[in-house]
Amino acid sequence: MKERKTRELKSNAFLVAISAVVLGLIAGAILMASIGSNPFEGFLYLSKGALMNIERIGNTLATSTTLMLVGLSVAFAFKTGLFNIGAAGQMLIGGLCATLVAHHVFLPRPLFLAVLILSALLGGALWGVIPGFLKAKFNVHEVVATIMMNWIAYWSIYYFVPAYLKGPSLETESASIAISQSLRAPWLTKLFNGSYMNLGLLVAIVSVLIIKFILDKTTLGFELKAVGSNRFCAEYAGIKVNRNVIISMMIAGGLAGLAGLTYYTGYSRNMQIGVMPSQGFDGIAVALLGASNPIGVVFSSVFFGILQSGKGFMNAMTSVPPEIADTIIAVIIYFTATSVLFKRMWDGLFHRIQMKNEKKGLDLKENEKKPEEVK
Repeated sequence: MKERKTRELKSNAFLVAISAVVLGLIAGAILMASIGSNPFEGFLYLSKGALMNIERIGNTLATSTTLMLVGLSVAFAFKTGLFNIGAAGQMLIGGLCATLVAHHVFLPRPLFLAVLILSALLGGALWGVIPGFLKAKFNVHEVVATIMMNWIAYWSIYYFVPAYLKGPSLETESASIAISQSLRAPWLTKLFNGSYMNLGLLVAIVSVLIIKFILDKTTLGFELKAVGSNRFCAEYAGIKVNRNVIISMMIAGGLAGLAGLTYYTGYSRNMQIGVMPSQGFDGIAVALLGASNPIGVVFSSVFFGILQSGKGFMNAMTSVPPEIADTIIAVIIYFTATSVLFKRMWDGLFHRIQMKNEKKGLDLKENEKKPEEVK
């Protein structure tokens, strides 16, 4: 009985994440106060900027969609013991493939959407499988390989867009994708009162469910997590470690490619040269706060989406600079990365509470025995 109670009073990933968020918001409040602004007013306008009306809610969800897929990509790699810092490059290649399809492939809408999604998935997967292969065959660290792949993608876009996708007026961005060739849907635009909301949200939700199913219910998921926990034990158990490393990076790259799809053919509808998508790095924060759990990634991406969408409105209505929201994100990342400290803190607190309750229970039992001993 005692052992069971001890398990119930252990901390969990949700509690650690909430602790990091609260401390991040406190840090933001302190920074606002230090520059002479009212923290309560700042947070009020930050939330209003993201959730004030149906249009802003739609824009927040559209922002969260890209973060959700990138966070899922990084989280999936984390689960399998890999650090995919190349999501930005995978986003670019996935977005490029989807943009090419949007400009040059004309099919009935359902078939076109299938081809569009598949092109981004394959583009991102190809960009992810290369560092996966280098890791598996030559033990090249995936962080180094994925960073290099980011810059290869960056300069490829820098050349490819002006050469083959140039817009009518600017050479620094591609021609805009027609609404009918994008992820935008008239019924969604109308439902969210003209926001950037698009079908990418459905793609993200389906991706989360599929990844959760793979990790929790399939042999492949078990093998991938086993490799992530201890690749040497997994290899001793007969699991093909190198194959699983390649598969893991391929799936992670595909998810980041889908993020590029939702951003470049859903949110912005064009590609700009000379821009490395920041979402590729923000996804690391999403994955960390979500404890590399697909469902946790959903909630953390919405939270970061609120911060990203609301900071401009906060700056317009108050004297609080939008960089405060970025600082809050940075502090949350810092505290999430040091989650072991929170875990120890909460475990220690729970242990003291449990010991106090057990002592009370023993005292009650002794008091109950005393009258019987008198008799």
